[in-house]
Amino acid sequence: MRKVAVVVLAGTETHEGLGRLVNALMLAQELKGAGDEVRIVFDGAGTQGLAALSDPAHKTHAVLLAVKDKILGACAYCARAFGVKETLEARGFPFLSEYRDHPSLRGLLEEGYQLITF
Repeated sequence: MRKVAVVVLAGTETHEGLGRLVNALMLAQELKGAGDEVRIVFDGAGTQGLAALSDPAHKTHAVLLAVKDKILGACAYCARAFGVKETLEARGFPFLSEYRDHPSLRGLLEEGYQLITF
């Protein structure tokens, strides 16, 4: 069994960004299906991506739902900076702020997770 943390930095403002966001979630879905231990962290513009895909009207909302139980959270600082904190809060997503109001990626490494960034 693998331990993988998928770190999503991509937003949805461009076609390329949306593609990376969906690819990150597809990897998480594949890992989950294989029985691996997977955590998803949304950081930077990825917080905007999470807010966008969490809208039930978004065309790729189903991909997010398939791995929602693997979402560790969204960067608290970035959610505020990108203007999506209230949206994410209303939709029940946790915020990560272990290192200077950002997620602690080192903490995930300490727990034995391999980090893969999108």
